[in-house]
Amino acid sequence: MTDVRNDWTREEIAAIYNSPVLDLIYRAATVHRQHHDPQEVQVCTLLSVKTGGCPEDCAYCPQAARYHTNVKVHKLMEVDEVLSAAHRAKESGSTRFCMGAAWREVRDNRDFDKVLDMVKGVNQMGLEVCCTLGMLTESQAEKLKNAGLYAYNHNLDTSEEYYGDIISTRTYDDRLDTLGHVRQAGISVCSGGIIGMGESHQDRIGMLYTLSNLPEHPESVPVNALVPVDGTPLEDQPRVSVWEMVRMIATARIIMPKAMVRLSAGRVRMSIEEQALCFLAGANSIFAGDKLLTTPNPEEDQDRQLFQTLNIRPRKAFKDAEQPSVVFEQIPL
Repeated sequence: MTDVRNDWTREEIAAIYNSPVLDLIYRAATVHRQHHDPQEVQVCTLLSVKTGGCPEDCAYCPQAARYHTNVKVHKLMEVDEVLSAAHRAKESGSTRFCMGAAWREVRDNRDFDKVLDMVKGVNQMGLEVCCTLGMLTESQAEKLKNAGLYAYNHNLDTSEEYYGDIISTRTYDDRLDTLGHVRQAGISVCSGGIIGMGESHQDRIGMLYTLSNLPEHPESVPVNALVPVDGTPLEDQPRVSVWEMVRMIATARIIMPKAMVRLSAGRVRMSIEEQALCFLAGANSIFAGDKLLTTPNPEEDQDRQLFQTLNIRPRKAFKDAEQPSVVFEQIPL
């Protein structure tokens, strides 16, 4: 059984990442089978509950207000709308429901109260509830935990060294601080990044180095391939090859063996054969549904065919953890 380590060096990770690709896949597949059922893949649904108008300048993101994209701004959805979407996701086979809001940070206001009600409602459906809402304080993370939140996504996006070329409106330490608040509240951490933004291989290794040396590894590591969107600074970036995705997924699997490694954005461009390579390399989670926030994703029928062809099955909710309890506030008499 591969040991779980939090003391990886950049040199060790680079040696894994740069190893011959077939050897890399074999090693990652071996580690994967030591810690996970290779026939199981977690199916997640991601819903944009508040779209566009974000004040940040993330170069990849069509929801930034400063870029001229085709994304239409929508205010925060109503709780009933979100719960209906969660019900449809569960009926379609998803076991994790993620809600994303285009905010820089969470503010203690009525919108956040509404999100807490969404979390409570989705939790009661027996789904793993995840949110990605921007930066969080300790008290906000605690409120989400008490509402029944299972996981919180806050990606590092890239290496600390390349980060300033992609985002200037929040720091790398801001992201790490939010991950710390999430972990301290007892919420499962979901954190990964994006490749194909013009970064070097050393930057990709650097991001994996940071994630693998956190005090505890993220329980979920999304690996995204950039989906270039017209109107954003990265609109002309070339497509990431499947071999680049395989190297990232396999390296993440080897150095963070217990994590769920999620094949995320960019999957819509992949054939069944290319996705199969990613699963063989250690990916065991996907997003289902026709959109990932605002970018395209494979149709439900295509994923059904994918699962049938590869003889894989959806992973059950809360397989390795208990469902969070909702803590109701005491009203003074």
